Amino acid sequence: MLYLSMTMTKTIVVKKLLIQIAFIILWLLPFSQVALSQKITQADLKKLSAKEDTLSEYSEYLNTDSLPEDRMIADSAFTKVLVRALQVKNSFYYPFDSVLGVSKLYAPDTSFRIITWNINFDDYYSRQKGAIQFRTADGSLKLLPLRDVSEFTDKPQDSVRSRQNWIGSIYYNVIKTQHKGKNYYTLFGFDNNSAQSSMKWIEVLSFNEKNEPVFGGPFFSFEKDSVPKPPKYRLGLEFKKGARVLVNYIEELGMILVDHLISESDQPELAWTYVPDGDQEGYKWENGKWMHIDKVFTLKLEDGQAPVGDPLMDPKGNKNEQKLQEKTDKNKAKEGSRPPLNYDN
Repeated sequence: MLYLSMTMTKTIVVKKLLIQIAFIILWLLPFSQVALSQKITQADLKKLSAKEDTLSEYSEYLNTDSLPEDRMIADSAFTKVLVRALQVKNSFYYPFDSVLGVSKLYAPDTSFRIITWNINFDDYYSRQKGAIQFRTADGSLKLLPLRDVSEFTDKPQDSVRSRQNWIGSIYYNVIKTQHKGKNYYTLFGFDNNSAQSSMKWIEVLSFNEKNEPVFGGPFFSFEKDSVPKPPKYRLGLEFKKGARVLVNYIEELGMILVDHLISESDQPELAWTYVPDGDQEGYKWENGKWMHIDKVFTLKLEDGQAPVGDPLMDPKGNKNEQKLQEKTDKNKAKEGSRPPLNYDN
């Protein structure tokens, strides 16, 4: 027992030391004077580290406990500790990396982060929790909670929503676009949904003149389709539990890619039978809308022909030096276009 206690103590000490080292490295990054003035003090860092340990424990219970009543208790305790942690000055800059099972997603311009998590009541019913934390000049807390009302909504894809009637989702990616000087943040999220199916959502977030979040709008346009359809205010894909479905922004293509789904049992009325069929649909940002592309990849191969990428060698094995240099320059440019996280944008 003494050995285990000493081992756990060493683990905690090492963890805290690594966190401090990480923040020292963070402070050494070439931020502006404004960002440098927003350091977390050592005293506050100690507070946040202690609260992170507590949050990690509650998050584990919240996501893995076998009894729903215990998961609910853990969720309540987690929420209270999280709010207290975020009340620490400059908590916005603290990543809470060891709190697993909870999404902490920063906007590309680091103007806010959105924190989301899930609570399962049983195999058939779950709910998402969330909040938006804004970056503030003085490091004080500005936090807006999100209320999931998915269970009370029959048509979630046809309405603008506020934080009070949010369509819950655990967000795994966010990208920023602009139109006429206004910022739009497209969120990609996952929803456990039910015992038989899962869902993925694409949601456009903007902020009104009061800086309140506005979820959705007629951003997903099908006007260029062969058979035009009305726009959707958000996109939701329901599919078979356990199926791997691509729904994300692909930077190299400059568009959103979404797997096309079909019923594996030829029962299109049953969404929980849907799986990818190998094709992808796309959405490209044009004039303030995500324009639908029915079929992204249209390349057809001759019978017996295997797909080939962009080879750097000819069939005889000789290098194409020009193409090799072009690839190298392109990769360097791509890496150079991804600056380190900058809180002063």
